[in-house]
Amino acid sequence: MNVGKQIRSYRQAYEFSQEELAEKIFVSRQTISNWENARSYPDIHSLLLLSVLFDISLDELVKGDVNEMKKTLKQMKSNKDTVWMVIFLLLMILTTGPLLAIQDGGWIWLVVPFTFWMMGMYFAVKVEKFKKQEDLKTFAEITAYMENRDVESLRKKRNKRKALLEKIMIVLLFSVGSALLTILFGWLTSLIVSFT
Repeated sequence: MNVGKQIRSYRQAYEFSQEELAEKIFVSRQTISNWENARSYPDIHSLLLLSVLFDISLDELVKGDVNEMKKTLKQMKSNKDTVWMVIFLLLMILTTGPLLAIQDGGWIWLVVPFTFWMMGMYFAVKVEKFKKQEDLKTFAEITAYMENRDVESLRKKRNKRKALLEKIMIVLLFSVGSALLTILFGWLTSLIVSFT
């Protein structure tokens, strides 16, 4: 990504220190340093302030980064880790009930679904790490802005408390759904076993 180099170049051309630039766009000096050293990416609000301050278009400021952002967003949509996460979690759901029913509640057989669950969680952590590392929310906002799409709806999703509550709800709903499916498959298996 080139935006860090662009920010440094324009900051130096205007003879601003990192601290002076930070004051002008209402962020910390450390934030400016992180942008310039490619440790993080400015959000759309900061990019707009920078483009006004430096009297350049947003296109000039992000120079080619939008194409990279689109590639990264596309990569997330086709991320194989997400597919593996879903596969392993489904395998966990599909094996828990039947193994319990067949083994009359023997807990040793839960090693198989537990292993599937662990693998699913491993891939879930990889997916979350990728999303955070690549700053996908910022990229989605910037590409939406550049394509004249609604940015405000994306910005509302940035509320950290709301995002945390959404993640908790997703985990809870997934857990309840998984438990219900596990019970259903266990019940169906016990019916099949009792008829044979």
